[in-house]
Amino acid sequence: MSAELTALLFLGSLALTVVSSLSLAEVVDRVGERFGFSEGLLGIVTALAADSPEIAAAITAIERGRTSVGLGVVVGSNIFNIAALLGLSAAVAGKVHIRRRGLIFQGGVVLFVTVVVSALVLRWVAPIVALVAALFVLIPYVGLSALRPEQVERAFPAGRSWGFLVAALTSVERDVRPGQTAPAATRHDLYTLVPALTAVVLGSIGMVDTSLTLGARWDVSPIVIGTIVLAALTGLPNVLAAVRLALRGRGSAVVSEAFNSNTVNLLLGATLPALIVGVSAPSGTTELTVWWLIGITALTVVFTGYRGGLRRGEGLVIMTLYLVFVVVVVAG
Repeated sequence: MSAELTALLFLGSLALTVVSSLSLAEVVDRVGERFGFSEGLLGIVTALAADSPEIAAAITAIERGRTSVGLGVVVGSNIFNIAALLGLSAAVAGKVHIRRRGLIFQGGVVLFVTVVVSALVLRWVAPIVALVAALFVLIPYVGLSALRPEQVERAFPAGRSWGFLVAALTSVERDVRPGQTAPAATRHDLYTLVPALTAVVLGSIGMVDTSLTLGARWDVSPIVIGTIVLAALTGLPNVLAAVRLALRGRGSAVVSEAFNSNTVNLLLGATLPALIVGVSAPSGTTELTVWWLIGITALTVVFTGYRGGLRRGEGLVIMTLYLVFVVVVVAG
C-alpha cells in the first residue's frame, strides 16, 4: 500500500473516531439525564465516553505488541489533556474557575491515581497492587460523586468532621453544570450507543495501524507516534468540549472533565491492560513522560487552587511546558 493511501486511511480513521466519540459522549450525556445521574457521576460517565478513542487506541497498540506505544497514548494524552483542556481553556477564556474544596476532592483523586499508575509503568509495583490501590480510592470517589446534594446532607450529619466532604461534594454537584441540562435520552439514542462505540473502536484500530505503518516508512519513533501524535489527536473531542465550557464560564466543568478524563485513561488504558499482558521495562523516554505527567498534574492543581482558578498566565505556562515536552520527546 502506498504512503499516500495509508495517509488517507489514517485521516479517515481519525475523522471516524472524532465524530463517533463526540456522538457517543452526547448520547451518554442524555442517557445520564434519563436515569437521573448526579452531575458528579454524569461527569465521570461522560469522561469515559469521551476518552474512548484514547482507551481504544492504547488497548489496540498493546494488543499489537506495541506496549510502549499504548502506554505512550495514555500518558501522553493525559499530559495533553492538562495542557489543552486546562491550559488552553484558561488562555482563551481568561480564567478557569473552581471552588477550592471541589478542586481538592477531584485533584486529590487524580494525583493519587497518577502516582500509582506511574509507579506501575516504572515497574515499582505489580499490576494487581496498582489496580487495588486505584480502586481503593476510585470506588468511594464514584460512589460519593453519584450522590445529589440532598443525599449528601442526609448521609453525612452536619458538623466539623464531615464539613469539608459535604462542601466539596455539593460544590461539585452545583458548579459542574449550573442551570444547564441535556435532553433525556430517547429510544433512538439508546440504539445508537453500540454503533457509536463500535465506530470509535474501528477508527482507533485504523489510526494505530496506519500511524505505525507511516512511522516505519518515514522513520518516526513509535514512542513519538504514541506519546505525541496519537495522544493529541485522540484528545481532540475533549479539547473542543473544554474550550466551549470555559467560554461559557463553566470552569468547574472544565476541571472535572480534565481530571476525570485522566483518571479514566489511567485505569482503563494502562492498569487493566497491564494486569493482562504485564508491563515491559520502560525506556528512558517513557520514564521522562511519566515524571512529566506527575509534575505537570501537581503544578496544575497548585496553580488552580492558589487563587480559586487557573488564570491566563498560568495556562500559558502549562501550555509552554507541554511544548517543551514535545520538543524533548521528538529530539530524544
